[in-house]
Amino acid sequence: MISFLNDYNTIAASEVLSYINKYSTGKYCGYGQDELTNYAKELIRKEIKHDAEIFFISGGTMTNLMVIQSMLKSYEACISVLEGHINTLETGAIENTGRKILTVPSVNGKITVEAISEVLKNHHGFHMVIPKMVYISNATEAGTVYTKEELQELYRYCQEKGLYLFIDGARLGTALVASGATLEDIYLNSDVFYIGGTKNGAMFGEAVCFKNSSLCEGFLHSMKQHGALMAKGFNLGIQFIALFETDLFYQLAKKANDIASYLASELKKIKIDIKNDPEANQVFISITTNLRKVLEKNFLFTLMDEKDGLETIRLVTTYNSQFAEVDAFISAIKAFQQDIKKY
Repeated sequence: MISFLNDYNTIAASEVLSYINKYSTGKYCGYGQDELTNYAKELIRKEIKHDAEIFFISGGTMTNLMVIQSMLKSYEACISVLEGHINTLETGAIENTGRKILTVPSVNGKITVEAISEVLKNHHGFHMVIPKMVYISNATEAGTVYTKEELQELYRYCQEKGLYLFIDGARLGTALVASGATLEDIYLNSDVFYIGGTKNGAMFGEAVCFKNSSLCEGFLHSMKQHGALMAKGFNLGIQFIALFETDLFYQLAKKANDIASYLASELKKIKIDIKNDPEANQVFISITTNLRKVLEKNFLFTLMDEKDGLETIRLVTTYNSQFAEVDAFISAIKAFQQDIKKY
């Protein structure tokens, strides 16, 4: 089967595995208090160009949970678009901490100042939770990417209103490559964000970056309490050394984006309805149920929804996707189209 299901469908990039093998005979102290983890943090700080407070966590859901529950009091809430990852795909993890998610409609997957303003206007007094954080994903669940200017506008508004801005960076590599923004831009226009390794070549791991120490007081204790502090934390450090000692992090993201762009261009040639011109590594297309059933015999993808007799499916490319795999997908659609013409 050829997979366009997600961007974490292989063990790790070969370069990352080489680094793991390189350091495999060493002995390191536990819980991320080792020289490799510290070196990885320094590499990331060098890329950010600021002295961020950095913590490594194994995966995205745990990262979102840890950041939100540690920064918000029990009566404070997080604002997210309706399709936000924390609202739709994390099994109520945030609500399980006692923190409420306030959802708003999106514009192409993105949150707007106007939507946040409505939430603030409608939440007042001690009978209601206090909106305190805005959560966004970059790239978004809709495959779109925030520009530097959009982030600047959003962060200015959050600062004016006393809100934290938290950027879920599970696909931050593809977003940065697509937009031309830098990690320094992300740092300057948020209070906390994370750099996704799991979906960009690492075996697992996310690097959480807080703007200053006052935002993450007791975070290490909280990580330990919630089972998020790995005994063999140096395995996370090694992988981020691999990603940032060279420009591998960006190379892998660019490959994923380039394949997505090629996929979209080939789909257009055969008149397939593309729901979005891909900005990063996700392509959404509208097809018939019959075509979907034919394709799923040899390809993996996500069925998103059905409307007016057509289905929307999501195709995700990775650093490990191949142009030949796209060609095979296109050929399968062409064969179906030719069969239809016979009748």
